[in-house]
Amino acid sequence: MQQNRVFTMTYQDFLKRTQFAKEELIAFAYGRLVADPPAEFSRLPAPPFLMVDRILEIEKRGNRGKILAEKNVQIDEWFFQCHFNGDPVQPGCLGVDAVWQLLGFYCVCCGSQGNGRALGCKEVSFEGQIRPHNAVVRYEIDVRRYSVLQGGNTSLVVGSGNVFVDDAHIYTIKDAKVGIFKGIAYRDYPFKSENSVGGKML
Repeated sequence: MQQNRVFTMTYQDFLKRTQFAKEELIAFAYGRLVADPPAEFSRLPAPPFLMVDRILEIEKRGNRGKILAEKNVQIDEWFFQCHFNGDPVQPGCLGVDAVWQLLGFYCVCCGSQGNGRALGCKEVSFEGQIRPHNAVVRYEIDVRRYSVLQGGNTSLVVGSGNVFVDDAHIYTIKDAKVGIFKGIAYRDYPFKSENSVGGKML
């Protein structure tokens, strides 16, 4: 009988990592990867909305860097069941969200504390599509600027991403922006509390 594995590491070990497997990304999404996380520690979306299976490389060069990641295409993906009936194709917006997810994770790997929010992008172009019998989606992101603001209460990252399916370049996302903010987590869902209503953040 196979024993259950616990995917945990110290926070300092987490900050040194440059690669992450699928099990580790899922554990991060559920708050189970880091044994001693900071009080405010962001999470990735949990499956099925997690759009990444593995991070092949995170490179940090001062306020710049890069991210390489991949996702396997599964024939029974949830979005193929509804988008569209009789014409299954992955929504292009999920490729954009994957870039946002990875940029937010990059911030956390740089030591940002708080919770992540997508803040937009300048330009998106779709030149291809992802179908049920494709194999692998690859994300290549050039981190153009990472900065810590407001005495450490906010972090911002800007990066441009290219998305490939089976080595064909299909999406370009220019100047995608993600912020990490302290004090915005809504941990007591579904109950009403201080952060249970949204609105303008910036």
